[in-house]
Amino acid sequence: MSNPTYLLREENVAARRIGDELMIMSAKESALFSLNETAAILWNAADGITPLSDIVARDICTRYEMDADTAMRDACELVEGLAAHGIVRLSDRPFGDQGSSP
Repeated sequence: MSNPTYLLREENVAARRIGDELMIMSAKESALFSLNETAAILWNAADGITPLSDIVARDICTRYEMDADTAMRDACELVEGLAAHGIVRLSDRPFGDQGSSP
């Protein structure tokens, strides 16, 4: 992902924290997912207006003391997986700039 990437939580997804785990139920796949800590950070920050690179720098690099390139590469892989399962939507523009669809 070379362009800025924005992520937004899908509307037809239910999320519940159970202990240390974040459980996600996807209506698209009728499936239950357990997000690891990093995926949960990305899910919680998926507001549709904050670039993924900012989320990674602010919430992941500082927490895990990772270099930005490695953290961004890992985050891109994670959000692409979440998007493939209908848990988040991805765009190269903030979602507020797009009207009703990306």
